[in-house]
Amino acid sequence: MARTGDDSWDLASSVGATATMVAAARAMASATDDPLIDDPWAAPLVRAVGLDFFTKMLDGDLDLSQIPNSSPERMRAMIDAMASRTKFFDDHCIDSTAAGIRQVVILASGLDSRAYRLPWPTGTVVYELDQPQVIEFKSATLASAGARPTAKRRAIPIDLREDWPSALRAAGFDASAPAAWIAEGLLIYLPPDAQDRLFDQITALSAPGSTLATEYAPGIIDFDADKARELSAPLREHGLDIDMAELVYSGERSHVMPYLTETGWQVTGIPRYDLFVRHGLTPPDVAEDADPLGEIVYVSAVR
Repeated sequence: MARTGDDSWDLASSVGATATMVAAARAMASATDDPLIDDPWAAPLVRAVGLDFFTKMLDGDLDLSQIPNSSPERMRAMIDAMASRTKFFDDHCIDSTAAGIRQVVILASGLDSRAYRLPWPTGTVVYELDQPQVIEFKSATLASAGARPTAKRRAIPIDLREDWPSALRAAGFDASAPAAWIAEGLLIYLPPDAQDRLFDQITALSAPGSTLATEYAPGIIDFDADKARELSAPLREHGLDIDMAELVYSGERSHVMPYLTETGWQVTGIPRYDLFVRHGLTPPDVAEDADPLGEIVYVSAVR
């Protein structure tokens, strides 16, 4: 179903199912012989969502030979891509708090478990914002699994299309102190004007010394919906009803790096390919890369 301005979701449907997909990839990346990341809560969360496709993926019961464009090599590249992405945002949190920041804001947090697994300095507050169903599910699932936050976790059940800055302040956020922001796996699910508004809101709440990490997919501008549907069709045949062509907002939009630069941020970016190289991973073959979003650029900014 195509997106609307007032749609909502849980972790088994629409945009929420992509959060479960990402968590499944984190779980598999954590289970490799020499893992780049360690997310012990990803697998329990994915299993609790209960989507059969991802449960089979975790258990190794998915016959990839029956799914076009899902060879073991492509699966390895997907897992490595998620490991690199997760490490990028983990390092942003660790570096920001090492520099003295004590409030971290994770926008559209999904099944992110950083509040439970990173070594936060004493006094760190992690704010998580997402749809009410998502926040309620994750909080309850992790509590029942015996997980305990390693920082002060403040979960805020709110749609980012609502007045989330006021909700964030009401939860104790101090706009006069620097903050570390994460907008991971979010921008492609926002209309172009909503992307600009999100960064304007972040900037308005960011004291000097604040940091921001996000990623930008230049391919979203000329996103090939037909190619995306072609790639996802075999997955739907195996029970995974995720149609990226229906979930993302394509077309012209502001490029993240110059937009942030113009609003007072010092910005750097690193392509996904270079992240693979940085961590000693084999980058995917560009000629064979089937991702309709193209190369991803990971963005760091300091205000």
